[in-house]
Amino acid sequence: MEIIDKINKLKKEKNAVVLVHNYQLPEIHDIADFVGDSLGLSIEAANTTADVIVFCGVHFMAETAKILSPQKKVLLPDKNAGCPMADMIDAESLKALKAKHPRAVSLCYVNTSAAVKAECDYCCTSANALKMVQHILAGHEEIIFVPDRYLASFVSAQVQRNFILWNGHCPIHAAILPEHIAGAKKQHPHAKVLIHPECKPDITALADIVTSTEGMCRYVKDSTEKEFIIGTELGIIARMQKENPGKLFYPASGKAICPDMKRTTLAKVLRSLTDMTYEITVPQNIVNKARLAIERMTQVT
Repeated sequence: MEIIDKINKLKKEKNAVVLVHNYQLPEIHDIADFVGDSLGLSIEAANTTADVIVFCGVHFMAETAKILSPQKKVLLPDKNAGCPMADMIDAESLKALKAKHPRAVSLCYVNTSAAVKAECDYCCTSANALKMVQHILAGHEEIIFVPDRYLASFVSAQVQRNFILWNGHCPIHAAILPEHIAGAKKQHPHAKVLIHPECKPDITALADIVTSTEGMCRYVKDSTEKEFIIGTELGIIARMQKENPGKLFYPASGKAICPDMKRTTLAKVLRSLTDMTYEITVPQNIVNKARLAIERMTQVT
């Protein structure tokens, strides 16, 4: 409790908010001002009067918060908290892909660096990817969808159109296998299966519901069902249990743990507020271009 008291005291002194992603450790959830998905948290940050944003997540998320709140100080408690999927594509690679397909509209998943967002026409989340694709297809024939090939495949099947894809993926979601779902269903035959669209097609095909992390949280809250198999990173189960104490949640795979998301600790949050580290900066020209891609998304959704 002493470290939490120190964190709360510093939050008041420095007019700071602590944003916590769904996949963070339970004790990090407990100190949050806001818990949610990456873009939702960044929007919350932009709407607060805080001067300092402590983003308990990974690097691209803190960058997104900086893009939407360039006047605020954005801190990432662990500077090495990255995202393997976001690292699978860079701005130069996207430029080269766009050059090969000059008539295509580029759509980038929010799980990308600020520099990649700056090269895209539109941004999307796992929750609104279908709506963004439908909007683009109303006026264009070709879509470049980067970097997650599995999210792109899931959306592609719904609109029955092929996209120009990048060979990116989330290693954590891609490691969830059909036998994991089968095993969980055998143990919990009455549980609803909720799967994240970053999973492979043979996994999403086994789901009762395929949706984003926030979509999962809304579904279990509104559902009359009592048992759920959760096919995403394990951290979200702590939030689900807190918000739905009368319901039961089972991981699709006990190995669905993102080591980058677990890098953040209470001690690192305290150090971040004490020393104002590690500050996330984004060049102004990148901020301007990346913000445009995000704003185009928000105008659609």
